[in-house]
Amino acid sequence: MKDLGKTKICLGLQIEHLKYGILVLKKFYMDKSHPLSTPMVVRSLDVEEDPFRPPTADEDILGPEVPYLSAIGALMFLAGHTRPDISFYLNLLARYSSCPTKRHWNGVKQIFRYLQGTKDLGLYFANPSKGSLYGFADTGYLSDPHIGRSQTGYVFTMGGTAISWRSTKQTMTATSSNHAEILAIHEASRECVWLRNVIQHIRGSCGIISDKEPPTVLYEDNAACITQLKEGYIKGDRTKHILPKFFFTHDLQKSGDISVASSFRLIRDIGMRRLKDLKGRKYALHSFSHDHGFIPLGFPDKS
Repeated sequence: MKDLGKTKICLGLQIEHLKYGILVLKKFYMDKSHPLSTPMVVRSLDVEEDPFRPPTADEDILGPEVPYLSAIGALMFLAGHTRPDISFYLNLLARYSSCPTKRHWNGVKQIFRYLQGTKDLGLYFANPSKGSLYGFADTGYLSDPHIGRSQTGYVFTMGGTAISWRSTKQTMTATSSNHAEILAIHEASRECVWLRNVIQHIRGSCGIISDKEPPTVLYEDNAACITQLKEGYIKGDRTKHILPKFFFTHDLQKSGDISVASSFRLIRDIGMRRLKDLKGRKYALHSFSHDHGFIPLGFPDKS
C-alpha cells in the first residue's frame, strides 16, 4: 500500500481550496501586496463623497489596459464557491464594469489585499455534523442611495456551514424598510424551496427514507415583516402597494415548508474557519446589513 499524502480531490470536489485564491492574486500581481483585515473602505453618508458612486463627467474611464473585467470575473468565481464574505463588495463594484474609474479599481485592489490577509479562510464542513437546513435573510435599506435601491442578502446553512448565499441589488424601489425586507425574504423563500427539493432528491437517491421534512427555519430581524407574513396579504394603507406575489412566504408557512422566526443577531457562525491557524484560535462570522448590505465579517470567537 502506497501513501499518496493528503486528499486533494474527492468525488470531483477539490479539497485544497487555497490554490485558486493564490493563483488569482498572482495573476493580478497582488500576491506581494500588503494584507488588509477588511475588504471595503468606509462609505460616506454624503452621496457626493461616496467612493462607490457612479462615474462623474470629469473622471476618466479606464481603458482595456486595466484588467477590471477580468478581475471581477475571477473574484466572482471565488465568491460563489468558498468566499461569501466578499459577495456584497463584489456586487457593488461589478455594477461599473462598463465604465470603471480609478476609484472602482482601487476598490477591486482592496478586495485583493483583503484576500491576501485571509488566504486561509474557507468553508468548514465538520464531520459528523447536524444536517438541519437554516436560512437567514436581511436587507440593506437604500444601500444604493444614488438610484434609491436596497440590497437583498440571504444565506442558507446546513450542518453549521453555508451552502447557498446571495447578495444582490433589488430590482425595484422599496418604499420602506419593511417593504425591502418583504422583497428579501421572498427571494430567500424561493431559494429555500429549491434547496429542500434538492436535499429530498439526494436522500431519496441514497435510499434514505424519511417522513416529510420539518419546516425550515428562516430567520428575519424585522418584526413588522414577520407579522405581515404570518397574517398574509392585507390591503392596508401602508401595504396596499406591495404586490400579493411577494407574500409567497405566507403560503409556504401554511403548508409547513417554512417557519419564519425573529432574530436580532442574524448569523453568528456560518461555518467559516481559519484552516491553518497555528495558534488554534477559533474564528466565527457575524453577518449584518446595516448600511452595507449583507456582509459576513470574521472576528475572534471569545466563547
